[in-house]
Amino acid sequence: MKHLSTLTLAVGLPAAGAPAATQAQQASSPYRTRFAVDGPITLGLAGTNVLGLYLIQQKTGLTDAEVANLRVEDVPKFDRFVAGNYDENSRTRSDYLFYGSLAAAPAFLALNPATRGRYGQVVGLYVQSVAVTGALFTITAGTVYRYRPLTYSNEASSAQRTRKNATNSFFAGHTATTATATFFAAKVFHDFNPDSRARPYVWGAAALIPAAVGYYRLDAGKHFLSDNLLGYTIGAAAGILVPQLHKTAGRNGFSVSPMQGINANGYSYGGFAFTKPL
Repeated sequence: MKHLSTLTLAVGLPAAGAPAATQAQQASSPYRTRFAVDGPITLGLAGTNVLGLYLIQQKTGLTDAEVANLRVEDVPKFDRFVAGNYDENSRTRSDYLFYGSLAAAPAFLALNPATRGRYGQVVGLYVQSVAVTGALFTITAGTVYRYRPLTYSNEASSAQRTRKNATNSFFAGHTATTATATFFAAKVFHDFNPDSRARPYVWGAAALIPAAVGYYRLDAGKHFLSDNLLGYTIGAAAGILVPQLHKTAGRNGFSVSPMQGINANGYSYGGFAFTKPL
């Protein structure tokens, strides 16, 4: 750690004449992003989302005869208790939480003084995180047919049970995207505010909000429990891992640098130095 501190000081000296605000911004971010790298990645993910949405549109819904032949007994026991659920109020509540979390996550980070100076970078990572989840969801939903729990309900209308959307149960997109938004906000807050006492509460809120979305999606008859568990896991992983993979080497992981010199016997040497902070 002493060596790292010395290196940081040495690198920081040339900027001594820069304005204090600029120095604070340059030193404040735990992440390293490059437009030449992250731009194409995000665009590629956006293209994958478009492809996934196209595949979803090409799916076919059930016929009335197929709906009539659906049997709850054919649903795996783990998910069977959800088959036949249908509640429009729960669907509406899940939509409010879903759209609200997508807006609240970046708004929360915009209000945090530590992230405000790097907000452009944070938003770029947020879009990339959501795009990862969106790509995984749309491609999966566009290629996998799993009938929603409401297709087993006599309370849902025939139109709802036979439309294309009724085949998109696997996996839970609302739950996944909400988890991405909330866990991303918690992860970024955690990394930018290492001494904040609020961190456990932020993580707790990040975990609870997508869980609530998942509950309402179950009650609405939109997804089975396994759909929600997988969606929650994928969404949380994307929200945490995208920022984590962008963390600067000096704060996390290994750094690699070229080195050369002359040993005690007078022989020259060269190679790469691998370092990791402890």
